[in-house]
Amino acid sequence: MKAIGYKENLPIEDINSLQDIELNTPKSTGRDILVDIKAISVNPADYKVRAGMPIEGDDWKVIGWDATGIVKEVGEDVSLFKVGDEVWYAGDFTRQGSYAEYQIVDERIVGKKPTSLTFPEAAALPLTTLTAYEMLFDRLQVAKEDASKSILVIGAAGGVGSILVQLAKKLTKLNIIGTASREETTAWLKDLGADSVINHRLKLSEELEKHNLPAPDYVVSLNGTEQHADEIVKLIKPQGKFGFIDDPKTFNIMPFKLKSVSTHWEFMFTRSMFQTEDMIEQHNILNKVAELIDNGTIKTTLGENFGIINAENLRKAHAFLETGKAKGKIVLEGF
Repeated sequence: MKAIGYKENLPIEDINSLQDIELNTPKSTGRDILVDIKAISVNPADYKVRAGMPIEGDDWKVIGWDATGIVKEVGEDVSLFKVGDEVWYAGDFTRQGSYAEYQIVDERIVGKKPTSLTFPEAAALPLTTLTAYEMLFDRLQVAKEDASKSILVIGAAGGVGSILVQLAKKLTKLNIIGTASREETTAWLKDLGADSVINHRLKLSEELEKHNLPAPDYVVSLNGTEQHADEIVKLIKPQGKFGFIDDPKTFNIMPFKLKSVSTHWEFMFTRSMFQTEDMIEQHNILNKVAELIDNGTIKTTLGENFGIINAENLRKAHAFLETGKAKGKIVLEGF
């Protein structure tokens, strides 16, 4: 099968950072399904792993954690899917990824693809949807029916923020405050349902005060947590909840003590990595969100389509994503 892989952690400008390769097509056993991949999307996790995670052994490393496709083969213990089903998923951090024609994935972290979306439209969503949903309802346990509470989403115009804002708008009564720094991303967030948008290039506490916005009960930081940490401590409501997903080099939790703020780190791969007893919740979440998409409640966060799935286009996608200027998700389709 065709795949895109690498053997060295290299800067994306190096042609060997991602290469077109040929690998054997894997076989499905147990609860695994074999998926014929039709479209993928790229995430910050992709370039972080490609550039910095040590590679074990001499095998090709294939990454990628967002895919849509058709079930080609099922293991002997599979009960949730059959050959021919259209599926979407984010995969497992410990296994080979979706930069390939075919991929093995555990059925418990796979959902039925929304029927109203094309394969590339759907590929924009799995990882960010699972991350956003788990952050809101598993980590922060937001009060869905409480209209008196508000949430501040820092870096809200990216992939995770674009779906988190929609989920919060459609599934809760929260007052949603997003952050952006450009006119186009501000307009994007308002279109997705943000009640207010403030500029994260300025001091967040002063921005809240300037726009006469309340101290948020929940704060979600999707990037730049390290640079915003002091402001988050200052602005979050006492006894509030703070969640983040990025990788600050240092993070001092002590300043949150006086406000009794609880801190939550969301990592979407935890359930599959540790084979948790509730691993099938990702199957349930993806199916639930597929219904929300098909009934028009939520829309795709596809930003740009970079063409067919090959090394050249993936290097371009990584390079653009590394600029931090992406709006929504970058997808690729077909081989």
